[in-house]
Amino acid sequence: MALVRPHGGGDLKPLRLEGEELALETVRAASLPKLSISSREKGDLVMLGQGGFTPLCGFMTHADWENVCDGMKTSSGLFWPIPITLSTSAEKADSIPTGSEISLTDPDDGSLLATMKVTEKYCIDKEHECATVFGTTDLEHPGVKMVMEQGEINLAGPVKVLSDGGFCEKYGNLFMSPMETRKLFEKMGWSKVAAFQTRNPMHRSHEYLAKVAIEVCDGVLIHSLLGNLKPGDIPADVRTRAISALTDNYFVAKTVVQAGYPLDMRYAGPREALLHALFRQNYGCSHLIVGRDHAGVGNYYGPFDAHHIFDTLPKDALETQPLKIDWTFWCYKCGGMASARTCPHDESQRLLVSGTKLRKWLSEGMDVPSEFSRPEVLEILRAYYAGLAAHEKVEVKLTGHSAR
Repeated sequence: MALVRPHGGGDLKPLRLEGEELALETVRAASLPKLSISSREKGDLVMLGQGGFTPLCGFMTHADWENVCDGMKTSSGLFWPIPITLSTSAEKADSIPTGSEISLTDPDDGSLLATMKVTEKYCIDKEHECATVFGTTDLEHPGVKMVMEQGEINLAGPVKVLSDGGFCEKYGNLFMSPMETRKLFEKMGWSKVAAFQTRNPMHRSHEYLAKVAIEVCDGVLIHSLLGNLKPGDIPADVRTRAISALTDNYFVAKTVVQAGYPLDMRYAGPREALLHALFRQNYGCSHLIVGRDHAGVGNYYGPFDAHHIFDTLPKDALETQPLKIDWTFWCYKCGGMASARTCPHDESQRLLVSGTKLRKWLSEGMDVPSEFSRPEVLEILRAYYAGLAAHEKVEVKLTGHSAR
């Protein structure tokens, strides 16, 4: 059997230039007007460069933005759940004529990331985007805050990507493109591949989800977010070392591939779950593991809203399908990990395992039950928290489903 096709049914469409074409465009980019972009936009741009956002050719037009917000599809009818947009200030936009070309630069070091032909400039109703994409306009929601703080004007147009933004240098072989993961899956003889989305180190519940997927698929891609998170979350380099410690000691060899992708979290809950499935299709994954409160934050989404949203999609929207898994926990009566579908015992016998609880206990120097996390993982995480300076420590609050 073959791997799932890239989204849109065609070939992968990486927008990063190579060879002589890259060299020439880099020289030309240096002479163009420059626009510094945000961290979120940088992640989206690097994703476009890799082909992870196939078949998009750049940042969305107003018609695309409107259709994605209101109907989860672009103006051409392509399924897409979250707008991929670029914004700037009104003052800066005034100096960028429609039809002109600009260079997009890294927000951290000012290096050249891409060139862009600006085909359209437009204003959006930010509250409308927040209400449709995040389901709320509450500024306490980190995704809403991100949108409301972006520039007043969106710029649309195709891009030519010049750089991976330093992700390869920072993360090495962990930073894999869709073309690379597909080649690896084919080499391993995999055709049914489940993606496990994570922004946390893997605890016992995550381990259970991945192993359930291995029972029904050829293997699992543990796909870590490498972009920015909210304060208090654990950095990617620490997470990936902890995940390696888990997979090296507790998984059968050649059933797991660990990789990372360049996006920032949007915390868009159900809609972000759909985006996660969409770009995992480009990476070659036939399934996405969707557990409790996927891509959620606080109390903004129900624990299984991300399950339900997949049921609303037209049949041809995505080839990658959700692997839906119920509440998971350690059951003292069963003597192991279980889910609400497999365990008959009441809550008094259950220890709900969550990444937020784990971060809270570790950040406060508390003991962590052995049923919660593997000792090799805890050793790495304890060392990380012990090394934090006082100003780097963030209070972790138990809210929403993690407080159960």
